[in-house]
Amino acid sequence: MKAMLARLNALLSPESGAGRVVPPTGFTASLTMFSSGAMAFLAVFAMALSLATARLADRWGAELARSSTVRISAPEEQMAAQTSAVLAILQTTPGVRAARALTADEQKALLEPWFGPDLPLENLPVPQLIEVIEEGAGFDAQGLRLRLQAEAPGAALDDHTRWRRPLVDAANRLRTLGIMSLLLIAATTGAMITLAANAALSANAQVVSVLRLVGARDSYIATAFVRRFTLRALVGALGGTVLGMISIALLPRASTAGGFLTGLGFQGLHWFWPLMIPPLAAGVALLATRAAAQRTLKGLT
Repeated sequence: MKAMLARLNALLSPESGAGRVVPPTGFTASLTMFSSGAMAFLAVFAMALSLATARLADRWGAELARSSTVRISAPEEQMAAQTSAVLAILQTTPGVRAARALTADEQKALLEPWFGPDLPLENLPVPQLIEVIEEGAGFDAQGLRLRLQAEAPGAALDDHTRWRRPLVDAANRLRTLGIMSLLLIAATTGAMITLAANAALSANAQVVSVLRLVGARDSYIATAFVRRFTLRALVGALGGTVLGMISIALLPRASTAGGFLTGLGFQGLHWFWPLMIPPLAAGVALLATRAAAQRTLKGLT
């Protein structure tokens, strides 16, 4: 890494005269800056997606792993007695920190997204829900189910395992998708810069021939192209990164709108992570241009 930074510093140094070999204008300049800027902009969003899904997976896993639900389905005249029996069982169950029966308003709020706000809950045989909060290593789910079956036949335990794992797996897959997107963006940037460097070298074939006649080595000529394209990639990536960070900052906050997409952003020290994109883009441009220059110069001999 130190060698890469030292090489970048030498290439971008204004004292280097090799950069004057490459014509300062042309479509390759626009292509390199635009492609690196666009890829950096997309890389910011891919990084934000990866970090947001990591937070989402951790939050879902933590919240669902520490809570369970007991559902009581019983005739109305038995509901109160079975609810009291279930609460008594939970109070004596190791690993249960707290248990409480949800109120009618709380249960109505849970059903509103599917049935609307005018649901006549008092006229429907809605099961009684009991929220269970775990502590320590948690409770023995199978043992608790057996106790509930024996003492409260209408009660059923849902420890969220059935749908907790798919949610966490989905969030982890999204995080992997974000990482793969970053790698694909880096590869695409390298490919486009390679094409631009090849085009610039081919267009300046006569300049290369003259330089060779006056004694310039291929390493000197390659350094000229590498310096110019690395600088262009760095400037373009810097602009794309800044625009991407501004766009992320303008997205709604999760605390105000709720939901996953509104939580797509950076938090705390994660705001410094996108600042790695411009030097990484310059490093990709350095490697891609050097390989392209060496290959093309050999073909021009």
